[in-house]
Amino acid sequence: MAERSTAAVGVAETSGEAEPLTAEADEAHAGSATDGHSGNSGPTATADTREIPDATGDGPHDDSTGTDAGPDSRQAETSTTPAPPEPHSGHKLARRYRLEECVTRLDGFSSWRAVDEKLRRAVGVHILPTGHPRARPVLSAARSSALLGDPRFVQVLDAVEDDDLVYVVHEWLPDATPLSDLLPAGPLPPHDAYQLVSQLSQAMTAAHREGLAHLGLTPGAVLRTGSGQYRIRGLAVNAALRGSSSDTPQRTDTEAIGALLYAALTQRWPYEEDAYGLTGVGTLAKGTLVAPEQVRAGVHRGLSQLAMRALVNDGATASSHEQPCATPEELAKAVAALPRIRPPESSFGAPRPYQRTTYQQGGYGPGSPTRAATDSGGPGPVSDAPAPPALPGRTGKALKWGVSALLIAALGLGSWQVADTLLKGDHSPRGTTGQGGQPQGNAGVAGTPVKIVDAKDFDPLPGGNGSENPADVSDAYDDSPGTYWLTQRYYGRPDFGNLKPGVGLILDLGKPQQVSTVKVDFMGRTTADFLAAPSSTATMPGTLAGFSKVSGGAGEHLTLKAKKPIKTRYVLVWLTKLPLSDDGNYRGRITEIQVLS
Repeated sequence: MAERSTAAVGVAETSGEAEPLTAEADEAHAGSATDGHSGNSGPTATADTREIPDATGDGPHDDSTGTDAGPDSRQAETSTTPAPPEPHSGHKLARRYRLEECVTRLDGFSSWRAVDEKLRRAVGVHILPTGHPRARPVLSAARSSALLGDPRFVQVLDAVEDDDLVYVVHEWLPDATPLSDLLPAGPLPPHDAYQLVSQLSQAMTAAHREGLAHLGLTPGAVLRTGSGQYRIRGLAVNAALRGSSSDTPQRTDTEAIGALLYAALTQRWPYEEDAYGLTGVGTLAKGTLVAPEQVRAGVHRGLSQLAMRALVNDGATASSHEQPCATPEELAKAVAALPRIRPPESSFGAPRPYQRTTYQQGGYGPGSPTRAATDSGGPGPVSDAPAPPALPGRTGKALKWGVSALLIAALGLGSWQVADTLLKGDHSPRGTTGQGGQPQGNAGVAGTPVKIVDAKDFDPLPGGNGSENPADVSDAYDDSPGTYWLTQRYYGRPDFGNLKPGVGLILDLGKPQQVSTVKVDFMGRTTADFLAAPSSTATMPGTLAGFSKVSGGAGEHLTLKAKKPIKTRYVLVWLTKLPLSDDGNYRGRITEIQVLS
């Protein structure tokens, strides 16, 4: 138990973006419930809180919050805020963006799901009148966010001032699910919670290095894509729309990440009031914050302490003597220092037994009365197998004579070859030969093993985020079939959900060496390619263009051969299609890799 941080309450009060909620806004809130979700403003020091839709509208479900600033502030804001524009479904901006559905209409601005008719894709649009007091800050925030270009954030695509309107166009992620929809279903598994805090802290570290803050990191502002990646929406823009500010932006965002981790571990909101479909912790202990491991049994202790270090960041917590995390960078370093948390094992279903035909099964086929009786220990009656239908009339006779003639001819030809061999002598090497003169009887792969000095996960842009379970890379070439490197989860399609061309592992051989074959063992049928960098390449390539394809194939045990031996230092095993796991997602696993000269 630790004393409740006043800074934590302050974040809750300010991150809700205290803007006026007029009667018109409340009506708009009811009308914008098409996404079926809303969120509380989060825990505040006041009791007068209301649920309002998310202003960012970056996906099919949008949740955000606001705090009622009171009737006086509502009256003052109404007198200075110009009347909001009246766009409607079907209205086009710049003869390109067709508005489809209003997600939010609030406080003089509106957010829409729209269609970019030029590129034929869904987008999100925020619209304000040019006379709105926040129009200039919104434009500035949108352009700054667009310059960051970090794929871990929902990207701003356009920011325009056109006649009487200011509008911001951003990505729309139809396959993404807000965290506010995931948490009410139950706490996240430890590995998913670890990925959440790791990705969010790293992303916000990169943003703060460029002078950008979020100031509204709520469960509705974090999306999980079909590939299992977390994306943050509304960077800088959401705060500008809401008029939010903070004297300590890094501390504000860090505490918000801690609150999300706390909720992911416990399914409880770490403040007194209920929010986002979660019960607040105010009923547990007044004025104190209980550690996640004390709220729910089985919570990962390291993640529990990490959540407390981020939330109570004005001093060490009672459950840990570790220093608090006051910035996203400090939190990211603390996450990296945790012992590795392995993902849950996904079992692959055993292949179904070969189904023989009725004729093949006979009286002893699976499911027959005789088989059932024998398996149970009784003798059981012997049932006659159904005989194959007889061939009718002359057709049957002709077919029988034809088969007999072919058998006689084959026997004669074989006898002649045996006699010719005995007379002339057989001086050929043992075993028949296949194409290229290689003995077919020697099915093994020629060549000596080449040592893998180092390896790195490879998840390049576009589509990738630069990391694909790097902690498990060494398990792919440790000579232990029981360990493996695995990809993230991908949903819907085996080609990574159509989100990226592939992922893989780059093998560093230490120096340019001769390579003829790469053997790869997978769990489940996987499609993969063998690529190699030019022999003159001195540093590990960072893009797919730095490699050339040598060969490819599909299966559980691949032997990828070059037409002739090549010389290279860097070999890329590039996965392009993944097997389906029992949990309904697609995921690749490499149990062992071997490079041969």
